[in-house]
Amino acid sequence: MIRPRETPYRDELLADGSVHRTYESGREEWRRRDGDGRVRWHDNEGAAGTDELLGERIIKRRYADGTVTYGRDIGYGRTVWGQGESVMVNRSSFGGRMGLVLGGVGLAALTVTAAQFPPVSLTPEEEEALRQQQQAAAQSSSGAEAGGSGGDGDGGDGGDGSGSGDSVDGDDWNAGDGWGSDDGGWSDDDFG
Repeated sequence: MIRPRETPYRDELLADGSVHRTYESGREEWRRRDGDGRVRWHDNEGAAGTDELLGERIIKRRYADGTVTYGRDIGYGRTVWGQGESVMVNRSSFGGRMGLVLGGVGLAALTVTAAQFPPVSLTPEEEEALRQQQQAAAQSSSGAEAGGSGGDGDGGDGGDGSGSGDSVDGDDWNAGDGWGSDDGGWSDDDFG
C-alpha cells in the first residue's frame, strides 16, 4: 500500500456551464466539456489540453504538446496519477454524511494499492476498446436514468495538478475550440 502525495482542489460551476478548478497550491484551471465528452482545459501556468474518461475509470490526459498521461478514478472524489505518486482529491465532492466520515478519518487512512494504478501506456487499440466500454456504460446509465433508477454518477476527476505540459502562447488555447460558446455544457459528476 502506498500513501501518495495529496493534491486537493475544489470545482466551481460557472454561469456559462464551464468549471473553474482551484488547487490548494494556487494553480487554477478553466474547464469545458465538449460535445464528444472530452474536457478541454487550460490553466494559469500556460498549460492546456484535454481529458477523456475511458472505460475502467481510466482518464486520458493529452497535453497541447501531444504528451499523454493516464489517471484512474478510485472513488470518493480521488484520482490516482502515475504509479501512485499523486492523488487528486476533489474537496467539493465531499458532501453529506460521507464527507463527514472522510473528513474525520482524513485521507492518510485511505491508501492506494498497485491494483488501483492507471496504466503507464496504452496502445491505440487498447484505448479504443476502453472508449467503447465507456460509451456502452454511459448509454446503459442514461437508459437506467430514463427508466427511473439513476446511474452511479461516479466519474473521474481528471487533471494531475502538476502544472506540467506544453506552454501555450497567449490565446492559442482559445482559437476556435468552443471555449467562448455554450456548446458542451457541464454535468454534475466528478469527471472534468
